Amino acid sequence: MSGEMSVVRNIFVGQSAHAFLLFSLGVCMLLAAELPGFFDGKFAGLSTQAWFVLVVANAVAHQLYVWLCWRIELHTRGLTRIFGRWAFLVYATFFTVLIFARPVLVTMLSIANAGTLPIDEELSRVIAFIMVMPVAYLAWSVGRYFGIARAFGIDHFDAAYRPLPLVRGGIFRLTPNAMYTFGFLLLWIPAFYFRSTGGIVAAAFSHAYIWVHYLTTEKPDMEIIYGTDASG
Repeated sequence: MSGEMSVVRNIFVGQSAHAFLLFSLGVCMLLAAELPGFFDGKFAGLSTQAWFVLVVANAVAHQLYVWLCWRIELHTRGLTRIFGRWAFLVYATFFTVLIFARPVLVTMLSIANAGTLPIDEELSRVIAFIMVMPVAYLAWSVGRYFGIARAFGIDHFDAAYRPLPLVRGGIFRLTPNAMYTFGFLLLWIPAFYFRSTGGIVAAAFSHAYIWVHYLTTEKPDMEIIYGTDASG
C-alpha cells in the first residue's frame, strides 16, 4: 500500500502548482474578456466565444494528457505494459492530434475575431512575418539536431535516449528550451496577421501555459530522468 501511495504522489508532483497557475491564468482571461471586441465575430458557424473556449479546452487537454502519460510511463511503465512496443506510437498519435489542433484553433479564432485588435494592419502583418522566422528556424533545428521523438518525450518511454547529450545546435544554441521559447510564437502569428484581440489573448494564454507545463511537469521529470534540469 505504501508503495502504491508513493507512486501516486510521484505522479502528482507539481500538480497543485499546476492547478493554481492554471486558475490564475483563467482569472487573467476573465479580465481580458472585458477588452473591446474580445468576443466580436463568428466563423464557420461558431461564435468567437466558442472558438476561444475550444482553444483553451484543447490546450488544457493536451497538457493534462502529456502529464498523465509521461508520469504513468515514467513511474509505472503502465503504457508499455498495456501497449508493449507500440506504447510510444500510441501516445504520440494522440499527442500529434492535440498539438496540431492548437495553431489550427487559434487561427480559426483569429479569423472569427479579425480586425478587433487596434493596431495598424501593415504593422501587424510585419510582426507576424517576423515571428515566422524563429518558428521556421526552430522547425529546421528540431529536424536537424533534436528529432521529433525527443520533442514528443520519448525519453519517458525508452531509456536508450537518456544518455544522449543535450542539443546545442541550431536555435538551441540560443536557449536549451527553444521549443517553448520560440515554438509557441506560432500561435501569435495568426493573431497578429488577422489583428484579433481574442487571438492575442489565446496565444498569450497558450504561451504562458506551456511554461506551467515545463515548471510543474517537465522540469521535475527531467530531474528524475537525467538527475538535473536537462530540458531542451
